[in-house]
Amino acid sequence: MDHAAELTGAVWRKSSYSAENEGACVEVADAVPGLVPVRDSKVPHGPALVFPAGAWSAFVGAVREGGFSGPRS
Repeated sequence: MDHAAELTGAVWRKSSYSAENEGACVEVADAVPGLVPVRDSKVPHGPALVFPAGAWSAFVGAVREGGFSGPRS
């Protein structure tokens, strides 16, 4: 589904971790009912990934609980 029309006029905010990661960060748009749009802050006019709000909440919860250990060697 194309969500471009739903993102017109969206207000984007940077991740709270953006300063720690030297510009390698994401932006999230709030106030899009039932959806969480995410984009690369370095490409603000590029594409956005759009997740169902429940899926995004589950992902963030897993990250906070250490469910992702980071890069593997």
